Amino acid sequence: MMGKKIIAICQSGGEFETDRDGSLSYRAGDAHAIDIDDQMKFSEFKIEVAEMFNCSIDAMSIKYFLPGNKKTLITVSNDKDLKRMVKFHGDSVTADVYVIMEDFVAPDVSNLPASRSSRTTLSETVLAVDAPLAVVDDIAEDTTQPEIPLDAPLDVVDDTNHVDTHIDMPTEISPIFSIVVSNEEKHAKGAQQWQNTITGVGQRFSSVHEFRESLRKYAIAHQFAFRYKKNDSHRVTVKCKAEGCPWRIHASRLSTTQLICIKKMNAVHTCEGAVATTGHQATRSWVASIIKERLKVYPNYKPKDIVNDIKQEYGIQLNYFQAWRGKEIAKEQLQGSYKEAYNQLPFFCEKIMETNPGSLANFTTKEDSSFHRLFVSFHASLYGFQQGCRPLLFLDSISLKSKYQGTLLAATAADGDDGVFPVAFAVVDAESDDNWHWFLLQLRSALSASRPITFVADRQKGLRESIASIFAGSYHGYCLRYLTEQLIRDLKGQFSHEVKRLMVGDFYAAAYAPTLESFQRCIESIKSISLEAYDWIIQSEPQNWANSYFQGARYNHMQSNFGEPFYSWASDEHELPITQMVDMIRSKIMELIYARRTDSNQWLTRLTPSVEEKLKKESHKVHSLQVLLSAGSTFEVRGDSIEVVDIDNWHCSCKGWQLTGLPCCHTLAVIGCMGRSPFDYCSRYFTIESYKLTYSESVHCIPNVDMPVQRDSSQLTVTVTPPPTRRPPGRPTTKRHGPQEVVKRQLQCSKCKGLGHNKSTCKEFI
Repeated sequence: MMGKKIIAICQSGGEFETDRDGSLSYRAGDAHAIDIDDQMKFSEFKIEVAEMFNCSIDAMSIKYFLPGNKKTLITVSNDKDLKRMVKFHGDSVTADVYVIMEDFVAPDVSNLPASRSSRTTLSETVLAVDAPLAVVDDIAEDTTQPEIPLDAPLDVVDDTNHVDTHIDMPTEISPIFSIVVSNEEKHAKGAQQWQNTITGVGQRFSSVHEFRESLRKYAIAHQFAFRYKKNDSHRVTVKCKAEGCPWRIHASRLSTTQLICIKKMNAVHTCEGAVATTGHQATRSWVASIIKERLKVYPNYKPKDIVNDIKQEYGIQLNYFQAWRGKEIAKEQLQGSYKEAYNQLPFFCEKIMETNPGSLANFTTKEDSSFHRLFVSFHASLYGFQQGCRPLLFLDSISLKSKYQGTLLAATAADGDDGVFPVAFAVVDAESDDNWHWFLLQLRSALSASRPITFVADRQKGLRESIASIFAGSYHGYCLRYLTEQLIRDLKGQFSHEVKRLMVGDFYAAAYAPTLESFQRCIESIKSISLEAYDWIIQSEPQNWANSYFQGARYNHMQSNFGEPFYSWASDEHELPITQMVDMIRSKIMELIYARRTDSNQWLTRLTPSVEEKLKKESHKVHSLQVLLSAGSTFEVRGDSIEVVDIDNWHCSCKGWQLTGLPCCHTLAVIGCMGRSPFDYCSRYFTIESYKLTYSESVHCIPNVDMPVQRDSSQLTVTVTPPPTRRPPGRPTTKRHGPQEVVKRQLQCSKCKGLGHNKSTCKEFI
């Protein structure tokens, strides 16, 4: 062996399996290589392996199998053991060597049932030797281990015992060695650090609470359950819960101090490991303390995952409610008290208006001082809407799934690039006619301009009456999504899935139809299918939803869920206390304004990018049109149809110009003939200047949201308590704001082809 080098080929990520005969075998793995020579010391060898697998030298235990014995592990702990291992395998074909981490004790698999199988993640090193090894007859130190159940807790296993064993040497020379590193961790490893939290008589603690917590950790680490015999502010007596077990501990306060000292302790258990796997030793506060740090990194840490992790790391089986409640406590510890957040609302609203002058933030309470509603609109949003956005607002809501539920009401606008621009929002105890009315009153007081506004919103929930009374002279465009859902609900006739789809399609076509003639064609198509549906549409006030009748300017925005991205912000932060949730929304509005302001500084066009693209597509239709001068500023444009364009009054008989605020193809044809620029005939709200005005103001930070300045009780003029509504049991429902399936498929009988039943309940053939 002198002067010879050994190439170690390291394999990791394989599987360690117990075969039917109880022998151990290793499967697969990724390969790496290192060099060793015959002069290498055991310490040097451990350093190489530790660096290869990025593990601590002190945490490694190296073992190997004797030739022909895949059941008994031998320990390598010094230079002599390493040389002895080489000698033993001098005539062998292979030798398996395992590097096991200190927090894992490998079971002796020799006595396991043949059907039992163990899998673990392993790393294997294969050493190829370029010269035969000398055959030496020697005595080995056989480091065997007692039989240990695979699920045994950490504390019941001691270190390995050394046993001298005579070895019969094989006669074949071995050119190969393999080393396996196990990443398997001991069961309940998380509790290992708590094994000595209770040391015995004389140990002192700063408080009764500290003693109880230390005792709980000690019991979890040693896997036993206890119960209190005495438990008050100055003394605690505890015994093992197992019947007849003598384990007992008593601690009491040292006189003239607050210290708690262990006075008596019998540390002997005769209950043969009364394992506390049912979770009765794990209080909700203990669970919270364990998962709190992980919850910071993974806010969506699920209770079922908490149950699995606690079982794996501490050997305790929680139920779902313990995990859920522990998570609630941990969230409150991290985020602050939900209850206290409501009481901070007076301070919070003052800070919003102080740090963002021109903003409006106020709240109301009920007679019992419980929270009722909160309205917030930042100056940057109000200014941006009035200076740069179209007079168009979308009203919608989303249910909050927080501890105290509630609903978010919001008013959003469309910027010049058709991006969502938040204007105002409110958190209310429930969606109701009264709360919507209050929201619109606050919005009216926040908006100083008196220009007419077009609202796109549902016609229910009192919005029709509230908009008309509070914003006199404005327009209310009914949301097509809500109208369609109501139409399907109100139809009493039996219609197939396909027929309902056809009616919904015609209904949308009627809404978008620019002229009375095209609108009439669409509803006549519905009439041919269902007179009931036709009558419903005629009575649904088309002047509030059909383009051909609507008097306001909706710019072809027909649904109120335009602000869906904004609602997702609230949905993402709904688990936070109310003040923190509002502040997170504020920070996202702040980031949105800054990002869009920065982006727009790079634009070199006169119109916003999306509008420029629309204008370009419309101009492609011009080449097939013929323009004839009619009289003055009026032109006749001929193509597939004949349209009249009044260039001075910004009017085209196709109504495309009026509906969108952008020149239609007929108008572009006239503008081209006149040699003018189409940009001069676009709504000012689509210009870069208006877009920059929308995002010209900034939303400012609100300091001390998490820890507000404490005021004297004399300064607390208003006390706000949480609303009485609490989260109901079960999984919360989700309100969808995207395109929805409003037509549900009905049952159809395969015998009579009738609707509403199947062949098993069909009565036609009885």
